[in-house]
Amino acid sequence: MATLLRVLIDQKGWKDHPTFAHQYRLAAQSLAQETHEYSLATLTLSDSTFERWCLGKVKPQNDARRVLAHLFGRPITELLAEAPASDGTATPLDRGLSTNASITETRADHGADLRWMERHAAMAARRAIEFAMGAERKEVGQETLSYLQDEVRRIAQIYNRVPLATILDDLTNIQDATFRLLEGDRTKASQIRDLYFLAALQAGMLAKASHDLGDPHAAMMQARTAAVCADQAEHRGMCAWVRGLQSGISYWADRPEDALHYARQGACMGTGLCGSITVWLAAQEARAAALLGDEETVHAANHRAEHLRERTIPDDLDALGGNFYFPHARQTYFNVESNVLLGESKASLVKRAEEAVQGFSNTNDPHWAFTAEAGSRASLALARLQMGNLEGTAEAVRPVLNLPPNQRNAGIIGSLQRVQASLLGRPLRGSKTALELREEIGIFGSRPTLTLPH
Repeated sequence: MATLLRVLIDQKGWKDHPTFAHQYRLAAQSLAQETHEYSLATLTLSDSTFERWCLGKVKPQNDARRVLAHLFGRPITELLAEAPASDGTATPLDRGLSTNASITETRADHGADLRWMERHAAMAARRAIEFAMGAERKEVGQETLSYLQDEVRRIAQIYNRVPLATILDDLTNIQDATFRLLEGDRTKASQIRDLYFLAALQAGMLAKASHDLGDPHAAMMQARTAAVCADQAEHRGMCAWVRGLQSGISYWADRPEDALHYARQGACMGTGLCGSITVWLAAQEARAAALLGDEETVHAANHRAEHLRERTIPDDLDALGGNFYFPHARQTYFNVESNVLLGESKASLVKRAEEAVQGFSNTNDPHWAFTAEAGSRASLALARLQMGNLEGTAEAVRPVLNLPPNQRNAGIIGSLQRVQASLLGRPLRGSKTALELREEIGIFGSRPTLTLPH
């Protein structure tokens, strides 16, 4: 029996596994965006499973059924049934309506067709730009350079707003394209700095990606590449930014001395700069010093950050947004975190922690970031816990515990584990609420995180 699924796969020319797997992944990501179930975007398809589906030896299960229905715009029961003779020649775009088709079904079919066209238009666009980049064979043309710049800007602006799985392929692809241009002999001397600057930005974002995936070793390798490229580009701001990045990687890898060293090194490199990076480096120094219990340095660095904020003038890195801009809301969050780590127990600190969370309450704000919101909530939880407010602690972390698996990055898990460790304190050991919250945090951190398509 030939199922309708097999017939449609043949019609569309998706008979080989890599081609179909790519379409399947696009459909999974599209469905994830529509339903806000971002774990769907991580779904992949093995060669053996694809073959068994085609041969009818095994039927798709669970979320795979939803993705296939989304991909083809048909109910899964119809896809897995024997293909009617009429469907052997019809295509999804010329399929006629039956006499008993409802208006709802018509709209559903139209939506499915529209998504199908959008996916294929996106694929055509990617193929077109690959052709254009290849066509400029003798030298790197302006369109190639503009494309790389646009992609870096696009990814930088959405990095903190979407699951990593939705952008990692694009990011690695443009890094590969940029490296190939720099390694070749097509680049004009006037373009070298621009390409190295783009390479630094790309490596910086990929360092952050590895960090989010919980791999500080790979993160530092990308960061060192970013440092080399920034130096070749002779971009002092980027050189300083990379040191801040290395400070953050070391901070979460429990290497506070290194984190403090990199933050101070970045501050020295950034002397005379006026962008928000200067504020970020001071805030990074405060957090690193807090891990070392150096109260004097924490307060001095936070005071310096406030002073630097007053003289900030946006620069080219700030214009990129995302991780290249340090907004006031994140400064407040970093300030609170450093003081919480010192063990401060003050009502005023709780109030500032609440202000930090409020600063990330508007998801439409261009500087909103789910990681920063989660981190600020963890700091609020600790601030409340240190004041003995266990119920308030649970209320603060509840939205974080509800994050889908593909948004549970290493930083978020690390922030919640601090809360979990504090819940082990002697006064709370007999508390049922504390026990339940510790268990929930343990489950949150033990599930597979940020699983990415292969």
